[in-house]
Amino acid sequence: MDYFPLFCRLQGKRCLLVGGGDVAERKARLLLEAGADLHVGALDFSPAFLQWEQQGKVVLWQGAFTEEWLADCWLVIAATNDDAVNQQVGAAAEVRRIFCNLVDAPEQASAIMPSIVDRSPLMIAVSSGGRAPVLARLLREKLEAMLPQHLGQLATLAGSLRQRVKNRFSSIAQRRHFWERFFASDRLAQTLANADHPRAEALVETLFDAPLSQQGEVVLVGAGPGDAGLLTLKGLQHIQQADVVVYDRLVSDPILNLVRRDAERIFVGKRAGHHCVPQAEINQLLLEQAQRGKRVVRLKGGDPFIFGRGGEELEVLAQHHIPFSVVPGITAASGCAAYSGIPLTHRDHAQSVRFVTGHLQQHGDIEWQKLAAEQQTLVFYMGLTQAPEIQRQLMSHGMDAEMPVALVQNGTTPQQRVATGTLGTLAALAQQFTSPALIIVGRVVGLRDRLRWF
Repeated sequence: MDYFPLFCRLQGKRCLLVGGGDVAERKARLLLEAGADLHVGALDFSPAFLQWEQQGKVVLWQGAFTEEWLADCWLVIAATNDDAVNQQVGAAAEVRRIFCNLVDAPEQASAIMPSIVDRSPLMIAVSSGGRAPVLARLLREKLEAMLPQHLGQLATLAGSLRQRVKNRFSSIAQRRHFWERFFASDRLAQTLANADHPRAEALVETLFDAPLSQQGEVVLVGAGPGDAGLLTLKGLQHIQQADVVVYDRLVSDPILNLVRRDAERIFVGKRAGHHCVPQAEINQLLLEQAQRGKRVVRLKGGDPFIFGRGGEELEVLAQHHIPFSVVPGITAASGCAAYSGIPLTHRDHAQSVRFVTGHLQQHGDIEWQKLAAEQQTLVFYMGLTQAPEIQRQLMSHGMDAEMPVALVQNGTTPQQRVATGTLGTLAALAQQFTSPALIIVGRVVGLRDRLRWF
């Protein structure tokens, strides 16, 4: 984070603008809209500044910049067409610990001016840190088109109800549920857009009178294999509404950054050979949080129903009549194979695909004869430590030692690592990898050199 985003109240506070041309004029309009006590210093002024002075909106100081102009200032903007002057203003402001925006020199400024979407009191600021101002402007234009004008009225109405909501609902969870229904009400939004205030008041009373559910729930959300862009829209909506998020080691940091900031986060991570929290305790944790009336998201890497033990967790909830739902995720096999340029099926090479757990010793006899058959793709989850056994069993049941294999570590992320070889070299290859990693076995691996894209 190069710049900390901060909204400042400038009403009645002295701000200095150095420059009197077109660029300075644009900055002045923003400061005046914010109610700043605006002082402008420059060698010459555009007609707009002279008009504002006549209207009593600004104080003009004509002449070369002097440090005395900085007295009592809260914010300074240097917007002249002379870089040397702008640098002089910035240096003087830095000494006095006054935030200063330097036009066309954001890397040297202590403050920057974002692109703004104004739905007062709702304000949205978009900034690229000065690196791509055109991109920030284009994003602002998209937001302007997406966000209706009446959002400001909705925010104003919400502000007038805050104390009443606080008095009516004792718990934070109840208040959050009320506000979510308030802002999700299409009828209320449309009524405000139509300026039908009596009808809006009646709808608000309906929301206050409607009972709020005290029953908790659990949503099992598949986070996908790592790339935050692969998280489903529904999954995103749930993690941004959750009171509690219970997550494991395979959930990537970019996805965790999408979780609502005030949600409680509980880590129950696991790694090969070590369970930070036993499965029975995870089940009990989900149950207890839901019984407290919380909206709980159990966030799992990949898909929770493919070697994710999601079914075990939901069985416990079902036994105690806790409402639950499932949001599938892109499983690691699908995501990692796609990002490695390896199709799991192919008309010429594989008419089926099998997902196999690498915890071989925990699942009794495996039908190795069927796994060793041609025209299919095998994907082993959690199989690194069992790679020698996988290699031995497949070869002993007739699979060609030259069968192509691939290992994919940290698939779909910038840290993705892929290595290909043959079944005869699988054990040696596995020693070069660490978890989380997948093993893919099949003729389709041979297509990687032509289809790799990531």
